[in-house]
Amino acid sequence: MSHVGGDRPATEAAGGLSGPGPVLPLDTEAVLAPAAGDEPGETGSKQPKVQGRSPGQIAWQRLRRDKIAVASVVVLVFFLLVAIFADLIVSAYGINKDQLFGDQLDSIGYPLGYLGGVSGEHWFGLEPQLGRDIFVQLVYGARTSLGIAFAAAVFSTVVGVIMGLVSGFLGGWVDSVISWITDLLLAFPFIIFSLAAIPIINTLITGSVQKQPSVESRIYVVVGVLVTFGWMSTSRLVRGQVLSLREREFVDAARAAGAGTRHIIFRQLLPNLWAPILVTFSLAVPQYVTTEAALSFLGIGVTEPVPDWGRMIFRSTSYVSADPAYAFFPGIALFLLVLAFNLFGDSLRDALDPRSAR
Repeated sequence: MSHVGGDRPATEAAGGLSGPGPVLPLDTEAVLAPAAGDEPGETGSKQPKVQGRSPGQIAWQRLRRDKIAVASVVVLVFFLLVAIFADLIVSAYGINKDQLFGDQLDSIGYPLGYLGGVSGEHWFGLEPQLGRDIFVQLVYGARTSLGIAFAAAVFSTVVGVIMGLVSGFLGGWVDSVISWITDLLLAFPFIIFSLAAIPIINTLITGSVQKQPSVESRIYVVVGVLVTFGWMSTSRLVRGQVLSLREREFVDAARAAGAGTRHIIFRQLLPNLWAPILVTFSLAVPQYVTTEAALSFLGIGVTEPVPDWGRMIFRSTSYVSADPAYAFFPGIALFLLVLAFNLFGDSLRDALDPRSAR
């Protein structure tokens, strides 16, 4: 029943919004701020604040929990420190890398004593015929192998990333030309080409077949050959990623905003490719370590007097039966270094993969 002339409802008489009484001010802070204990499961204490984690933080936490990755990092850091501080280590060891111990060899050139002359003075024994300390050669050989491998991996990764970005984003005839060059280089057998090309390049450097180039020149040639035949896998990987990323909304938005090609490639696409690039780099380094050792084993890599693991393994093949320790130490060092790099690369790939359960 409607109230035409009678009393108003009790709520209005008490000074409600439609009544004649004064309107009380609304306490917005009291309304918006929930009272303590109002939320379910609360007993007067605030809920803990949830903080988001970046993809880098998630990957770092995964790596820290991965025991294989931690062990691999320890081995890699050890070899890296040995390579960096080789001079200090050899100085503390007390033997020069060119120092010979011919008086500790027998009449046919083999080290005296057990296991190739292993003793407190020579921890890993002596080289047959030459009488050089194997430990010193291994320490300096780590610098040679890691230095060449890292240099080749850095340059080949840079070249591969640039070629893949340009090929995948521009497409058309540019993509066709780069893909043709990639297929052509992949068709070349690397070892056979190196056996033919490196001596020719060294001859062009010296200008004579009789002369040998300097140590620095030989290292530059080896790095150049490794880079020439090493960038294609990175380029193909980056190209495939760019082909899928260039159709995304953020690229269309950059185009609509008037961004140029260089900005889109290096400021929009490249930051989204760091994960596969890092994994490719970590797996490329051990490949270059073994490849450099193979070139030195064949006699077309780093030569005397620069210590090198591959050349040590090559020389040890002539003394395996009489002095197996000479082959064991450089072989186990190369094996541990390559194994640690490969295991770390696999762990890094799993840590950077958001779909991985590890």
